[in-house]
Amino acid sequence: MAGAGKRVRFFDFNWKTQKWNLLFLLGSVLGGVLASTLLQNDEPLLLSPATIKDLKALGITFDGGLNPSQLFGTEVLKSPKGILLLLIGGVLVGFGARYAGGCTSGHAISGLSNMQLPSLVAVIGFFIGGLVMTHLLLPLIF
Repeated sequence: MAGAGKRVRFFDFNWKTQKWNLLFLLGSVLGGVLASTLLQNDEPLLLSPATIKDLKALGITFDGGLNPSQLFGTEVLKSPKGILLLLIGGVLVGFGARYAGGCTSGHAISGLSNMQLPSLVAVIGFFIGGLVMTHLLLPLIF
C-alpha cells in the first residue's frame, strides 16, 4: 500500500483483495477509542506489590494506571529514545506478524486449536521472544 512491495518482494501484497483487513484495523482502532472514552474506570489498578517492586527496579514508576504513563504517556513522544522505541517496536511487531503468517493470538487460539504445527512453532517463538525481551533486553533499555 505504501510502495515497499516494489522494492522488496516480501512486502509485495495486493491489499485491494484484502480490504476487510483494513476495515478490521479501522474497527480495532475505533473500538479502542470507544472503550477508552466510554468505558473508562478512574479507580486505580490493583497490582501485586512484587510487580510494583520489579517495575521500580527497572526504573518504572507505577502510577495506578493500566499502562504506566512513563512508558505510554505523551512524554514518551518528547524524547528521541521514546520515539525510536515506538518506531522499532512497531516495525518489529508488523514484520513479525507478517513473517509468522499471523498474529500472536491468531496462532495461539486458532492455530493451536486446529493442531497446526506452524502455529505451535510460532507460539513457542513468541514466548521465547517475550522472555528474552523481558529478562535480557528490557533491563538494558531502561
